Amino acid sequence: MDTLYLSAFYLFQWLVRHTPDTIKFPIIKGLARLAYFIDTKHRNIAKANLDLAFEDQMSDEEKQKIIKKTYENLLFNLADFIQNQGISKEELLKKVRFENADIVQEAQKSGRPIIFMTAHYGNWELLPLAISLYFDQPMSIVGRPLDSKVMNKILEKNRQQFDVELIAKQGAMKPLIKALKEGRAAGLLVDQHTTRNEGIVIDFFGKQARHTLAVAVLARRMDAIIIPTFITSSDHKTFTIHFNPPIEIQKSDDKDEDIRQNIQAQSQAIEEAIRHKPDEWFWFHRRWKEHHGELYS
Repeated sequence: MDTLYLSAFYLFQWLVRHTPDTIKFPIIKGLARLAYFIDTKHRNIAKANLDLAFEDQMSDEEKQKIIKKTYENLLFNLADFIQNQGISKEELLKKVRFENADIVQEAQKSGRPIIFMTAHYGNWELLPLAISLYFDQPMSIVGRPLDSKVMNKILEKNRQQFDVELIAKQGAMKPLIKALKEGRAAGLLVDQHTTRNEGIVIDFFGKQARHTLAVAVLARRMDAIIIPTFITSSDHKTFTIHFNPPIEIQKSDDKDEDIRQNIQAQSQAIEEAIRHKPDEWFWFHRRWKEHHGELYS
């Protein structure tokens, strides 16, 4: 299987590095359209998610258009991932602009630890690299290893450029605490289903979904500032990173309620970003499977 993954990756890598955009972009869009027709499993999951999230607020035609764009985004993200291998600081920052950068600068001045909370939204792999470079801010991000060991090595090498440290998802809390104490910022993706032990049920698009405790627990323990962060693009060449106002965690006598309110605010920030540009989100994950699992059968 590794041989198959590697062969496909290197073929795609050659396409990205050796063809102009006028040829490359139509090919990527064509491959995405092919995946849309062949991959019925994830196409159906995405449709179920869109039906649950938007119900009749959106036509079936609009939903199918978003699903097609989701396939496109994944392939364009992979293309950008390849282009970022060994990229210079100047080249990377040239294609990124920041909205509300003062939010991060003020957080840095405060001296408190910073947690960048985001989702599988837009070109999320680019986020930590750009933030680390622009703000001269060492980053520690949490990631789950790929099934393919060979491909995982390629992914890890790319993720750990520009003083970005990768922490394995399993047992991540202790390394994250250590990183924050050392002045590094943390970056976590918090938009996917988790286990009963690792998350609580909150509201997401008006439906119940289980959300990870990690960011809220870490922030409360370390008195950290949580900054919701999202990245978008309209042309797959240049990117905008937007920072929302910080989500502060309360410290009352009711710890569980403090954490619940903070997690609900995280969920709301993600929902607002998705509603703003629904075609940027990764719709292929069974986000509501615990309470609406019948939709995915």
